[in-house]
Amino acid sequence: MGRSRSPRRERGAVEAVSERVDGGLAQLVPDRERPRAWTLLIDGAPQSHVDLDDPAHLSFEYQRRLGHVIDLAAPPGRPVHAVHLGGGALTLARYVAATRPRSTQQVVERDEALVRLVRRELPLDANARIRIRSADARAGLAKVPDGWADLVIADVFSGARTPAHLTSTEFLDEVRRALKPGGRYAANLADGPPLAHLRGQIATAAARFAELALVADPTVLRGKRFGNAVLVASDLPLPVAELTRRAASDPHPGRVEHGRELTDFTGGALPVTDAAAVASPAPPPSVFR
Repeated sequence: MGRSRSPRRERGAVEAVSERVDGGLAQLVPDRERPRAWTLLIDGAPQSHVDLDDPAHLSFEYQRRLGHVIDLAAPPGRPVHAVHLGGGALTLARYVAATRPRSTQQVVERDEALVRLVRRELPLDANARIRIRSADARAGLAKVPDGWADLVIADVFSGARTPAHLTSTEFLDEVRRALKPGGRYAANLADGPPLAHLRGQIATAAARFAELALVADPTVLRGKRFGNAVLVASDLPLPVAELTRRAASDPHPGRVEHGRELTDFTGGALPVTDAAAVASPAPPPSVFR
């Protein structure tokens, strides 16, 4: 296992870390504008950004949108039970711990070597109630007790693609089982024109949840470029107005679709089952340039 120097200051400079993990070459690159902030890349694809001095800072566009979902999941500061499928640098688990102290969280991250790297170089707050399970996301979700979670957040990518078995109605049946009544599911989805994967994922969620909302850059929704979209689902009404306000005020404003407009957006796409599921499309090389 090859490894560069640790992310610590040497002669006034902070050096990057490079280390082989199960998913490829992981790199922790220092943020030049924030003294103790780092970006995690896997095989050159940005995965997470963490500021150890300010874990409530969310740099990536899609993570800010997931942060809005977390903020609106319960009254400010109230602890929650959260399940994170996909760990990365544990950005969102750190965010929950910082903004909702005493929350209890479970993170399912398949890449054990990545977990060791992140724990060593970007240590968690000792008071954070975060349990990390090294397992496949769906297998790890199956171990969550029935009705335990206020939030299930899916942000799982293997080789920059969401694995097929995390895109089906059967997978969402496991999500529903783990959620408390009225709990919320949020997923980071990535797609580009013609948006067949995104439309199918909305139809799949609509087959299992009564209420949906989608947050994305308008150019992504128009099929003009590849990008991320955050899907939120619940059996109870979602705070669409407040989610819309927050998304619109982001540095890169997002648009929220819900109701009839979101149904129309699916264009007649059918729910995805295990038997027909495929991984999300690979992003074009230009996305990471």
